[in-house]
Amino acid sequence: MNPEIEALSSTAEVIRTPCGSGEAVWRSWGTGTPLVLLHGGSGSWMHWLRNIGPLSRHYRVLAPDTPGLGESAMPPGPEPSPDNAAQPLRDGLRLILGERRFYHLCGFSFGANVAGHLAAAEGAHVRSLTVVGAASLGLPRPPLDLLKVRDKEGAARREANRENLARLMIFDRARIDDTALDIQEHNTVHARLRSRGYAPGDSLKSALLRVHAPLAGIWGERDAVAWPGVRARLDVLRGIDPGLMEYVFPEAGHWVAYEAAEQFNAALLEILAARGS
Repeated sequence: MNPEIEALSSTAEVIRTPCGSGEAVWRSWGTGTPLVLLHGGSGSWMHWLRNIGPLSRHYRVLAPDTPGLGESAMPPGPEPSPDNAAQPLRDGLRLILGERRFYHLCGFSFGANVAGHLAAAEGAHVRSLTVVGAASLGLPRPPLDLLKVRDKEGAARREANRENLARLMIFDRARIDDTALDIQEHNTVHARLRSRGYAPGDSLKSALLRVHAPLAGIWGERDAVAWPGVRARLDVLRGIDPGLMEYVFPEAGHWVAYEAAEQFNAALLEILAARGS
């Protein structure tokens, strides 16, 4: 395994909770007020590799593999959706944190969609909701063509992963390092739930209308899923919560928590401190 991934993974407490016909796999670091991080589509907890360490110095970080992705089983129901992916996570949080749970929630991309449905169901249990690179807000999504990877091997497969990261996830190709490539390979191998079909709709927007927690939004200015309409997405969120906290980082793409990790971590900590009362 990649040494950076192994170093962080080895320090995690691994928790398993029921999910469909199997289990949801959670990883936990740190102590204090819980912060739940939900990764992006075709992803895993590793989307937060560059964030967990700094955040867990202040919070108890819980990073599950979303049902149908990473090591977690498929969610219940015949048709996977953000709503039914959220349900096993809600049940898991009840087991992990108890009936009087109170936590911050942050979701990236498809994870933001799932987080919106989770927050809508959890009500007052959620102290704040931060969405990162979110789609499903009822706005057009730019067309994105990705290379097929599953039929490739060796160097050709790694280069296809690099190209896909450049097209979708990371704006500056120079920041696509070996760790990002190893994460992309792991996530591609383990993805079963197909999430891209939910991006053009308004699933997240509909869920946010039922959320009572204060909202925050974080984007990379050159997010391939939003460019050039990042401001329009923030306007949707501000229409739902006029007290929205917003951050947009220049020269960063969709996977802003990795590409601009230092700025992202500082922004999220600022959000959590402001929402902590």
